[in-house]
Amino acid sequence: MTSLLGRDRSDRVYRRVLTGFALILPSLILIILGVLFFNALPALERFGPSFLWTSTWDPVAEVYGAAPMIFGTLASSMLALLIAVPLALSVAIFLTEFSPRWLRQPVAFLVELLAAIPSVVYGMWGIFVLIPFLRSYVVPPLKALFGWTPFLQGVFYGNSLLAGGVILAIMVVPYIAAVSREVLLAVPASQREAALAMGATRWEAVRSAVLPYGRAGLIGAVILGLGRALGETMAVTMVIGNRHDISLSLLQPAYTMAAAIANEFSEATTATYQSALMEVGLLLFVLTVTVNAIARILIWRVARGAAVGSKAL
Repeated sequence: MTSLLGRDRSDRVYRRVLTGFALILPSLILIILGVLFFNALPALERFGPSFLWTSTWDPVAEVYGAAPMIFGTLASSMLALLIAVPLALSVAIFLTEFSPRWLRQPVAFLVELLAAIPSVVYGMWGIFVLIPFLRSYVVPPLKALFGWTPFLQGVFYGNSLLAGGVILAIMVVPYIAAVSREVLLAVPASQREAALAMGATRWEAVRSAVLPYGRAGLIGAVILGLGRALGETMAVTMVIGNRHDISLSLLQPAYTMAAAIANEFSEATTATYQSALMEVGLLLFVLTVTVNAIARILIWRVARGAAVGSKAL
């Protein structure tokens, strides 16, 4: 009896210790949010909501507005998704549905290995390889075909929103591809078999049964990639140009919230300047956490077998 009581007491202690450890990580999120909010409070009180849509960033006059940073962050991330999503989904579909068995693991390993490359290495590659390639082989034909649009106006010098979007696309491909692959693998074999039994081809089975069943999870994978792109710092800082301006042209330099914090925090010598950068950090924190939370919820829906569009046939 004494032995049983001792083991029961040990179990309670063990459970409480694990519970404490499990609560540490959510507490860290609240602590980070509290620190950012407390330090950003002077800027919040001084500039109010206009901080979100004004473009002036003048440390000398102590006037700050984050609109160009917000625009650059969203524009570069959306451009990255336009490039990365078709590529990542194609890789995921190929690996789960069409690839020979002997090729699946090597290709999946190499794609996921892209996520292990340091951000600064991507930035160096962007400066010495990507920008010259864009300047010589991509931008001239694009300007010839679509130069009349506002999205390709101006002279392309290299560091630009286009370069930042392309480097981000390369960086988020492994995240979207890996999660999409797991989502497609979670689709029951009965979905494929039912479509094939009704006379569908392999591709028609994927299009009519597999993709609709895992739609919520695939959307979650895309949003997860968006969250990764929103918070990327070093590689984007090295190739996007870091100009505090709003331009519709992909060929012009831009600025992101993460790049502004990395570039200017060491130079922020006044309390207002530091508080304005803290408010930028608060905005970026709330944005990325919200995006990632939405992505995780959508992916969990597929994992629990409650994907939107499960009635595919």
